[in-house]
Amino acid sequence: MAATVPMFASPGTDAGYVAHEWGTFTSVQASDGVQMKWNPLTVAELPDFIYGVHWPEGKNGGQNLFAAKTAFLALQRMETPVIYFYANEPQNVNVSVNFPSGTITEWYPKASRANEIIAAKDSAPLNGQIRWQDVEILGKSQDSSLYPKDISGSHYYAARETEANPIRIKTNSKTETEKFLFYRGVASFRAPLTVKQQGDNAETLEVSNDGAEALQSLFIYQIRNGRAVWTELQQLPAGESKTIQLNQKPAISLTEFHEQIAPQLIEKLTRQGLFEPEAKAMVKTWDDSWFNEQGTRVLYILPRAWTDRTLPLSITPAPRQIARVMVGRAELITPKMEFGLLREMIQFNEGDETARAIAVENTRKLGLGRFTETTMRRILAGAPKSAEFSNRSWELLSAASKSARNPAKPLARN
Repeated sequence: MAATVPMFASPGTDAGYVAHEWGTFTSVQASDGVQMKWNPLTVAELPDFIYGVHWPEGKNGGQNLFAAKTAFLALQRMETPVIYFYANEPQNVNVSVNFPSGTITEWYPKASRANEIIAAKDSAPLNGQIRWQDVEILGKSQDSSLYPKDISGSHYYAARETEANPIRIKTNSKTETEKFLFYRGVASFRAPLTVKQQGDNAETLEVSNDGAEALQSLFIYQIRNGRAVWTELQQLPAGESKTIQLNQKPAISLTEFHEQIAPQLIEKLTRQGLFEPEAKAMVKTWDDSWFNEQGTRVLYILPRAWTDRTLPLSITPAPRQIARVMVGRAELITPKMEFGLLREMIQFNEGDETARAIAVENTRKLGLGRFTETTMRRILAGAPKSAEFSNRSWELLSAASKSARNPAKPLARN
């Protein structure tokens, strides 16, 4: 399918165009399959020129309130949907995306209209939407140096590595050029996949499809101590469950793991309609968090019908062909990780200064990463009410987060 990309940009064909989109939805699940609310807006992984609900003039133009403990919680993080265009001739299109069960939180280029609802504590707003008017699809010969860049944004630039046409948007204040339309969001609906765990390290998993359509290409794996075990489930029909044994295969190095799983995932994404460079760009975008971070997770391809219901997309004039491929990601908090965090919370509360320093370092080593906060909330919800214990626990979280931001000690990596 990658070989067909140049066809859409060749002279002599009609003036129509093709639109392709990919993105991910992340949920966090406890050992009993409960999907947990979490603060999904705490990772500084986007460049400073991005717009957002708290910085409508760019990240440099507003305060990031998402990092606060009081920021709203959500069940879903919609991460990095990007829309590409392939055209034979320059033309203008209008694009709008609705998010009935969530809100749009970041975007680029500057939108004609975006919801600017600031969420109430512990909730995510509904009826999100974003609109770009007069998006210029440019010719392929445009200078890529026109694309904005800064030193941040590890989960942004790889998406440019495709054969798509550049796009340009002119506003009253500036002209912005990019390889795609980008947006992100949060929501509080349940993912169609539920995963229940057995064993301290989730050696046995029960995956259940609670959705209306079959789920495709489920990649189920665990990364521990620099090694990985994994398996693939080709399909999980609606309403069905399947038990997966992760400990029946020998663990392999992360290098071997990547060499095995990445090409297979790319191949499955192209089968769903992406061009091969797009699928490679998607996998490269999330390579570090998908295939290097310690943890147990499931990646799966969401049905196109689910995507169209969850995230209605309108492009006018209509493209001759459109592909929309979304990947679901279930991050699993194992019983051992949850108990380990409880142990460090107790040590931090009861120990002396040396014991607290050890608790901070051990918390970082648990591999919970950006899901430490939601796991702590779950523990506190089930513990006897104690203001002192709660306050000390948040101090532990703050200290562990600061430690994790030290480049010499990357969070949740092997």
